[in-house]
Amino acid sequence: MSGLLALLDDVVALTKLAAASLDDAASQAVKASAKAAGVVVDDAAVTPRYVTGLAAQRELPIVGRIAVGSLRNKLLFLLPAALLLSYFLPQAITPLLMIGGLYLAYEGYEKVHHMFVGEPAAVKGVKVATRLAAADKALEDERVSGAIRTDFILSAEIMAIALAAIEAPDMVTRALVLAAVAIFITVAVYGAVALIVKADDIGVRLVQRGGVISGPVGRALVRGMPPFLELLSLVGMIAMLWVGGGILVHGLAEFGFAAPEHVIHAVSEAVRAAVPAAPLDDILAWIATAAGSAVVGLVAGAITAAVVTIGKAPFRKAKAEH
Repeated sequence: MSGLLALLDDVVALTKLAAASLDDAASQAVKASAKAAGVVVDDAAVTPRYVTGLAAQRELPIVGRIAVGSLRNKLLFLLPAALLLSYFLPQAITPLLMIGGLYLAYEGYEKVHHMFVGEPAAVKGVKVATRLAAADKALEDERVSGAIRTDFILSAEIMAIALAAIEAPDMVTRALVLAAVAIFITVAVYGAVALIVKADDIGVRLVQRGGVISGPVGRALVRGMPPFLELLSLVGMIAMLWVGGGILVHGLAEFGFAAPEHVIHAVSEAVRAAVPAAPLDDILAWIATAAGSAVVGLVAGAITAAVVTIGKAPFRKAKAEH
């Protein structure tokens, strides 16, 4: 009898330990997801363009295919790679994060550049061809493949940021946190994308139904989605620069070059001191920090774009000669 009681006591202890581990994993998953918020916003802003111009009845299936591909990227490839890296080569996490940050800064700068000088003619031609071939299955497959490739880079950044935010030393908790972040963010991003791409169709149906409330709401949705998508694209661009710049600033500080981080912190504290009223002081201080990181991201992106342009020049010249 005493042996049975001892066994039950062990079971209870293990159950409590497992519950505590799950609770800790859930708490850290929330924190890690918050850290990756900037990349998540960009992911949600980028994805709707992959269904633009395609048949309306294919929009949700395409979003579903991209979501499945995104989850596969995170759970089957990136999660095991992140765990192995954290165990065997943790010192490589910061350099990899910085490479991802530089990529985000470069993409953000490219969007800023296109805002002022316009998109290349080749890109506009692709958009026209897309509208002309809206029912082409091959085009849909190409779009989905391109979206999943882009998602892989953004997902890698999300998982790396999440991994850097995890405080638990044991691999089981780390795996649970990363899996929770992967599932939560994928559902949140592609659920939001599905609502965005179908919002205008919902608006049309509400207008057709008529009514005192549904009619005006439907018209507001139809008229409001184009500017909303433009705003979302702008937010995504800012998020790219802010997140990318912030990663670079913190990475440089870890490698001993803390001047950018100190300058941004000093500006943030000066803003906080100038506005004594809470919580406005905290909000403005955070905005100052984000703006400083975005400036660093913009500069880093411009330098990267210049290097890429110079690096491509010989290949363009050789192609032109042939």
